[in-house]
Amino acid sequence: MLRTKTCGELRISNKREQVTLCGWLQRSRDLGGMTFIDLRDRYGITQLAFNMDTDAALCERARKLGREFVLKIVGNVVERSNKNNKIPTGEIEILVSDFEVLNVSKTPPFTIEDKSDGGDELRMKYRYLDLRRTPVRQNLELRHHLAIEIRNYLNRLNFIEIETPCLIKSTPEGARDFVVPSRMNTGEFYALPQSPQTFKQLLMVSGYDRYFQIVRCFRDEDLRADRQPEFTQIDCEMSFVTQEDILETFEGLVRHLFKVVKQVDVPPLQRMTYADAMRFYGCDKPDTRFDMTFVELNEVVKGKGAAFFDTAELIIGINAKGCADYTRKQLDELTDFVKRPQVGASGLTYIKFNTDGSVKSSIDKFFSEDVLRAIGQKFDAQSGDLLLILSGETEPMQKALCELRLEMGSRLGLRDPKKFAPLWVVDFPLLEWDKDTARYYAKHHPFTSPKSEDIDKLETSPGDVHANAYDMVINGVEVGGGSIRIHDRTLQNRMFQALQHAVMFFIQSP
Repeated sequence: MLRTKTCGELRISNKREQVTLCGWLQRSRDLGGMTFIDLRDRYGITQLAFNMDTDAALCERARKLGREFVLKIVGNVVERSNKNNKIPTGEIEILVSDFEVLNVSKTPPFTIEDKSDGGDELRMKYRYLDLRRTPVRQNLELRHHLAIEIRNYLNRLNFIEIETPCLIKSTPEGARDFVVPSRMNTGEFYALPQSPQTFKQLLMVSGYDRYFQIVRCFRDEDLRADRQPEFTQIDCEMSFVTQEDILETFEGLVRHLFKVVKQVDVPPLQRMTYADAMRFYGCDKPDTRFDMTFVELNEVVKGKGAAFFDTAELIIGINAKGCADYTRKQLDELTDFVKRPQVGASGLTYIKFNTDGSVKSSIDKFFSEDVLRAIGQKFDAQSGDLLLILSGETEPMQKALCELRLEMGSRLGLRDPKKFAPLWVVDFPLLEWDKDTARYYAKHHPFTSPKSEDIDKLETSPGDVHANAYDMVINGVEVGGGSIRIHDRTLQNRMFQALQHAVMFFIQSP
């Protein structure tokens, strides 16, 4: 080994040791009689010291070194006079006796720092430089640690990791396939897997009752904040289990990962029905780190002469506690926010419960103070609170108020990135009605099993059937999900009939 220590492991207990380090020159400082260099490797940063009085020639050589030069240095560990408590090696420095330039470097196009001055495009162009930055390295180390712990945990539960093919026949999934031409068969193409779905079901049929894979998936779909063409997922399948078994298994995995990787104790996961998620949060992936749940006002405000409420299908609002002092400018900003095409509301109604006991609203001319206070009671509004209300068609208003709630959560500092609120969303609708085509579609896919107590509703009231499907949500982000598959031929045919498909399908139970 060229080095005897790394740049992240030396402490005051190593004082007086002679060491050899290798790494990259992150920054240098010339202070006249002394020159200091921060040497970086994957493990951390160590300060090097060159003394003009002790070895002027060595110090002069050090002053000619540039950023990102690759160095091998030899020296003695000494105690720093000005300690740096922001880094683990901040109590020591290396008094260098000799060094070797292993490789020179051009001046990099951006600084290799935690907070770089390089924009996204520049850093992606020089990705090999960006990968040297500590935040990027820490992300890769986190993924590595997660993968190790996932494998260890699932192995203890008798799961077997099986690698499935990457070149497959195209199968219907939620997005378009990436295709790969075959050299051996002109005009023929392979598809890259959107998921290993077909293969893991084959494994269940073959008797491999507990399978998992940390697998790369490919989907040719438009980019979004939480979507990209290729991604990695923890893919699992189990036989002879109920939905409860699955929830317990993977809740245990997630709590284990938080504990071991993040040193965070996560309590047992809350379970929320899809209906409650939509009713109180307006989406099926609620951020429950903060309250501000929806309150429905139809019975309070309809029929009182305000046409914009009387003609609305749904009137809902949230209570932004302590925000009654919002200025007109701030309220106008919120109105402009909900009118954005991405949000989709036509306007915003507000009611202020001022600290002096008065009530002020944008609908004073339509409602008396008694009615406004009655609205406030629905929200349990207190002095200093601000009510924000939307009205219109049900689904668009739920979506719009969800966006407004998240915006207020961000503005008020309620979406703490260090707080984690994982939960299960369960009891999804099995089918959903499409007005344009006047037919039902599968909410997830047509092989999702209905709840046993709802099977008899497939022919009479298919819209009321709940699915054996579940999503795991953390801080408003869907991080996983799945369902119990139909394994009974008769039930599968009934499902296709409900979907108005004249299809006969046979699936052998594993």
